[in-house]
Amino acid sequence: MRMLGDIFGEILRTLLLHKLRSLLTMFGIAWGVGSLLLLVGLGEGFRSGNKRNMSEFGENIIWLYPGRVPAMAGSLYAGRHYRFSYQDYQDARAQAAHVRAISPVLARGDVRAVSDFASANGEIVGVEPQFNGIRYLPLKQGRWLNELDESQRRSVIVLGDEMARNLFPGHPVVGSSIRLNGMSFEVIGTIVRVGRGDNNSTNMRGYIPYQVMSAFFPLTGESERHALSFLNFQPRTAAAHSIAVEEVEKIIAQNHGFDFRDRDAFDVDDSVQQAEAVGTIFDVMDMFLGTVGAVTLALGAIGVINIMLVSVTERTREIGLRKALGATNQNILWQFFLEGIVLTLLSGVFGMVLAGGVMVALGSVQGPQGFDPPKLVPMTATLAISCLAIAGVAAGLYPARKAAMLQPVEALRQE
Repeated sequence: MRMLGDIFGEILRTLLLHKLRSLLTMFGIAWGVGSLLLLVGLGEGFRSGNKRNMSEFGENIIWLYPGRVPAMAGSLYAGRHYRFSYQDYQDARAQAAHVRAISPVLARGDVRAVSDFASANGEIVGVEPQFNGIRYLPLKQGRWLNELDESQRRSVIVLGDEMARNLFPGHPVVGSSIRLNGMSFEVIGTIVRVGRGDNNSTNMRGYIPYQVMSAFFPLTGESERHALSFLNFQPRTAAAHSIAVEEVEKIIAQNHGFDFRDRDAFDVDDSVQQAEAVGTIFDVMDMFLGTVGAVTLALGAIGVINIMLVSVTERTREIGLRKALGATNQNILWQFFLEGIVLTLLSGVFGMVLAGGVMVALGSVQGPQGFDPPKLVPMTATLAISCLAIAGVAAGLYPARKAAMLQPVEALRQE
């Protein structure tokens, strides 16, 4: 144990004797490790930010919009716009086996909302009660729409956070009334503010029962009174998202008399597909960052090997003198081997501390939309420590063996 302490004391004296050389070597490794951890941390913040943004819409959501279909049956060219009907929704709900939940959506942005205190611009949306089980709509006050609101066509509304604050600045909201194009509605609930930046359209919406919306605020210029804006639904499992979309498209195509394989007939936003694409991007990014990190650590190890070889050359007479006084090859081997490991690991720990400090400092900074503060990834830190240990062994082993193999007489002759 005492011999080990003597070795570490000698290592410390050697590092202090060549301060600039040791500092530059350690800085190179620390910079590589810190950069690796910071890059991976930024990537993880970007990943979690995007995941959080997507979760604020809900999980495994599919938006299905009508497109263009042939003006004549059998034509190969899209020639007319069409609308989903309420019957399409009912058929999809009854027949699509891989759809867990589905809701019709009827939305208009030209309905004027007025309270006793102010007016507000926004979007009024007619939905059925199951809509808040599909979309992420956490309640702040009051309640959500229910089956009785729908079946009895009650004039009730749930307000998004921004719309509630604009219509009732500093006043109670739930239990109050607003007028939509002159028609009175009771506010039964408000929704927690979601999203930030430009991703806040949900906050400027008001939700009313679909039957009320269809009766009093149908889509303008549509001959079909029960026309829908779009459909929102969830597959039973994320893996079944493509099958669920195909089932709903087949039902709608059959109702409207066109081929469901016509890609112009539908516009689909599939959050499952988007999540898979984003996941693939992040996986590739992680591989790239891992490769950069591995190369950086390898270059650092090469730098340590070079420094240790220079150290062996400079200390040839010292090695010869120690061996002449009785030091064994094992003593010399351990000294240079541990010196390489200590130099490498100290540099790595300093790099980790530096990266951690930068991440803590950035944690209080509000990043752009889709970015969370960088996070220290434990797996990456563990991998970096492991790679540093291997690099330290590689950096210390060859120079240590070279030093141990020197013959005392030959070493003492060196100037």
